[in-house]
Amino acid sequence: MAHVRAALAIATVLAVGVTPAVLGGTATAAVPLAAGAVSASGTVVQEGGTLVVPSGEEGPATTRIKASQYRTTTGLLKARLLLPTMEWDAGDESQSFGLTTTCAVNGGAFQSCSWDDTERGGVVPLPTAPASTSLTYDIRVDAGSSAPLRLGGLTATLEVFTEDGDVVARGPLSFTFVPGTPEAYLRTTVLARDKAGVLWQYESTGHADKPLKARKRIGGGWNVYTSLTSLTSRTAGGQGDLVARDRDGVLWYYEGSNNADQPFKPRVRIGGGWNQYTAIIGRGMGLVARDKSGVLWRYSRNGSDNPALMLDARRQVHTGFNIYTVLTGQANGYDALARDRDGVLWAYPSGWPGYDPRVRVGGGWNTYDTFTYTSDLDGVRYDDVIARDKEGRVWMYGCVYRNGTLVPTSTRKQIGWGWGIYDAIL
Repeated sequence: MAHVRAALAIATVLAVGVTPAVLGGTATAAVPLAAGAVSASGTVVQEGGTLVVPSGEEGPATTRIKASQYRTTTGLLKARLLLPTMEWDAGDESQSFGLTTTCAVNGGAFQSCSWDDTERGGVVPLPTAPASTSLTYDIRVDAGSSAPLRLGGLTATLEVFTEDGDVVARGPLSFTFVPGTPEAYLRTTVLARDKAGVLWQYESTGHADKPLKARKRIGGGWNVYTSLTSLTSRTAGGQGDLVARDRDGVLWYYEGSNNADQPFKPRVRIGGGWNQYTAIIGRGMGLVARDKSGVLWRYSRNGSDNPALMLDARRQVHTGFNIYTVLTGQANGYDALARDRDGVLWAYPSGWPGYDPRVRVGGGWNTYDTFTYTSDLDGVRYDDVIARDKEGRVWMYGCVYRNGTLVPTSTRKQIGWGWGIYDAIL
């Protein structure tokens, strides 16, 4: 495969999580000086040392550099940042997305000094300034969550030089990229309804040490519903839909609003007759419902914008599901989990039109009074499962694929307590 010489060394560093020297890159990728150029006699000092740049919603981090020269010059002084360079497969250029850099000199306005221009061979021009024995440069780096996930360190070189190409100051700059908090659209939420009918939202953090933020009130009056089901994956940015069944058996559609503070638009009626079901779970942006005889019915989602027409006519997919005391499904996926009366947890891989034969996960799940699939809470990658025990403690299980289905691991972590105040968790 063809290779390209990349100025975007930082993207490669992010992608592999090690320093360029380990990867075979040069430490400074120095550019040949103009004819008659002399060695730098000045210094470059990075105030505060290595700049730590979080990858996420924290926003940009700024490093300040003092450049001093020991001889008198006139005219304009130019500057360049020499990034480590290396070769990688051309297809890896997609790793550059999510990085923004701007630069300023002597307190002036910030301007673009993009690090992802591969045509410059590892050289990033910085703003020019009138000649002086001392210059101050600010470099602002913003690494969004769409940057590569495996992060590392980077050492570059800053050079100050005259219009004739004489380098008058040179020194190293160092950057370390660490995981931050993913932007809201990349984080999910957990919803919980208390016994007074108030709906609360817990945003995920994307961090394993503390997967949930403090709860936020969504609104009251949700105790008119006997069932709440995620129809699509939710995000902390207000995306994601759900359906709710009232006491008369009418199913209502709540579309995501894209507003983090009020994540749902006003409800719209889907239709009646849903009281015949003892459980309603999500499946691939549609629904699966169990009737009182244990028959499982699938309602596929179609492309209609009319909520009354958004679900296709039901079709029978399985029987015998009344042996289970808890059912949960993936809103955006197609797998399901079911607990029998003996406390054994079973996984149902997606199949057509329903599920493939069940796979035993393990026993002991009757210690929980409810559990549900969630989207990824801790930034590991896959969906998670949260379960509430009879003392109101909430536990998180990471999931892995086993025999073609997404199942919780045997390791759990407590992520909350006092959740006995809720009568619905999704």
